[in-house]
Amino acid sequence: MKVSVLSSVFFAASASAFAPSSSFTGSSSINGIKPDGVQRGIIGNIISRFETKGYKLGAMKTKQATKELLDTHYGDLVDKPFFPALRDYMMSGPVVCMVWEGKEAVATGRKMLGATNPLASEPGTIRGDFCIEVGRNICHGSDSVENAEKEISLWFEEDEVLDWESHSKDWIYE
Repeated sequence: MKVSVLSSVFFAASASAFAPSSSFTGSSSINGIKPDGVQRGIIGNIISRFETKGYKLGAMKTKQATKELLDTHYGDLVDKPFFPALRDYMMSGPVVCMVWEGKEAVATGRKMLGATNPLASEPGTIRGDFCIEVGRNICHGSDSVENAEKEISLWFEEDEVLDWESHSKDWIYE
């Protein structure tokens, strides 16, 4: 599988970590809905955005993040002064992890999520419509294909990412 990722819904995209899909039409992305998005009951709104766009859901689960998982996921941030608060926030409740598949899933997903700072996000993006604070920006998405691959492998077991044929693909892709 080749990969592209969606941004901060909560996790990134992956491809090469898993066997190629016979129905694969682009790239894969992992996104996650953070504890504030789960607590506010906007999971369905966020999923709807990706489905309506035409992306195919390959995996989804609710998970309680651990210190070890977050230290690995955010490895480049562990030494930053804000990281302990970020980790505590991410452990404050469940997250919803999703793998989305489709053309340019990583880049387009990040555009759909909006800027990390919700106040800088355009109206119509997930963050622009649903949040205000950087520390409560409701979602995560991978920032690169390489990170998507790592994040999918970190948050999902190989057999949790399904290979299935979407009947809608011919209506979405030329």
